[in-house]
Amino acid sequence: MKLDYIDNYNGLQENIVRLFDFDKAEAIQFRDLLKDTVIENRQKLDLSQIDFIDTEDCNLIFGLFKSDEGILTKDNETYFCILTMESYMEMLRLLEPFCKKESKGYQYLYDVDTPTDLLFAPNAN
Repeated sequence: MKLDYIDNYNGLQENIVRLFDFDKAEAIQFRDLLKDTVIENRQKLDLSQIDFIDTEDCNLIFGLFKSDEGILTKDNETYFCILTMESYMEMLRLLEPFCKKESKGYQYLYDVDTPTDLLFAPNAN
């Protein structure tokens, strides 16, 4: 699994933080990490600390917040996914199809009106 950032991908000042190039097994690992760390233990999930995720160009840290802020950054290298418990529960639901079978599809993992989206795409190379 790889992580990258695509700036202004459509000419409308919209950006994407993308988790891509993974199989069903890695999708399951990611879902379980998100569930165990963020939802059950209410801890931050720092993807740079995860062995199976390549974060050489940027990093993403998931954390719980009282409101849905989406993805924010101060330095365009470290990104923070700031969502409520309800939004993380919805994210788990959106991840589920990738954990049941290999997929060529993709999914945006939250619906917050911010300039940066979070894309989960197994075959987006």
